[in-house]
Order: sequence, then C-alpha cells, then structure tokens
Amino acid sequence: MNNDQTPDFAPSTTYHWMAVVLHWLLGTALVCMFAVGYYMEDLPVSPERLKLFNWHKWAGICILTLSLWRLVWRLTHRPPPLAADIQQDMPRWQHHAHYLTQYSMYALFFIVPLAGWAYSSAAGYPVVVFGVLPLPDFVPANEALAESIKPLHEYTAMALALLILLHVAAAIKHQWFDKHALIQRMWLRR
Repeated sequence: MNNDQTPDFAPSTTYHWMAVVLHWLLGTALVCMFAVGYYMEDLPVSPERLKLFNWHKWAGICILTLSLWRLVWRLTHRPPPLAADIQQDMPRWQHHAHYLTQYSMYALFFIVPLAGWAYSSAAGYPVVVFGVLPLPDFVPANEALAESIKPLHEYTAMALALLILLHVAAAIKHQWFDKHALIQRMWLRR
C-alpha cells in the first residue's frame, strides 16, 4: 500500500492521455462546426458562403476520421471504471441515461458527417478535403435525393448538439453539484 492507504493495484479512474486528447479535440471541432454551420446557413450567396461551405465539408470529413480513430481507440482500450462514490450515488436511470447518451453520440459522430457528404454528393457538389483531395461521390447526383437527405443532416446535427449539451450539463452536475470530481477523469495527468 502507498501512503494514502489505497492499494497500489487499484485501477485508475482517469482516462488514458490519448482518450483525453481525442475527447477534447472532437468536442472542440464539433462546437466549431455547429457555430459555423449555424452562421453560414443564412448567408446570401457569396464567395464567403462558398468558402465556408467548402470548409464545413472538409472539416466534416476530418471529424468523421477523428470519430473513427476515437471509436477504434475506445474499442481497443477499456475505459476506466467510474469511481465507487459516483457509482453509489447515481440512480439506475442515470446509469441508463449515461450509456444511452454516450452510444447515441457515437452513432451521430458518424451519421451527421456521412449525411452531409451524401447531401453534398446528391446535390452535385464534390467534397474536396483541404481543397486538394477530392473524395468520391458518396451517392449519385440526384436533386430529389439531395432534398430528402438535407433535413436528415440538419436534424441529426441538431440532435447531436442537444446530446452534447446534455453531456456537458451532466458533467457539470456531477462535478459541482454532486462534488464527484468527475471532470478530472478527462484531464491530462501530470
């Protein structure tokens, strides 16, 4: 045993540094995407709007790639268990809400950018990552298909934004109201 009387073999309740970096990088990217998407939607047709739409598309592909990396990391690296005090204090419905929110966010990390790519392809606008790497069309160009996919991209993006707000609210609740020091699980350790 060490000085604070915890067993030396006790599993860590903090995430690996790679999981922490991926979490905050993806979170920051998503907040930026929501802000730009909201801003550019009402812009008149202009060079600025076209530039923002192109940026939005390649950033979406980068988020898709980052999400894949994060999923592979998560599947190959078991997350740390919740601290015992958190597990004891959380009612069963909060455990279920935690997992439902988490799995729904992971699904939407893929659905939102894939729907955006499909919409862009169906509308006849190619996705060119960083302005140099053209991606193949995800679906064939078809105006009716584009019109049916556009709301899917918008609604799933709104659903993801709401789930992220719920995730942040739950973290704040556990951190400052329940005093569980939950956010420290997702900080880089020294």
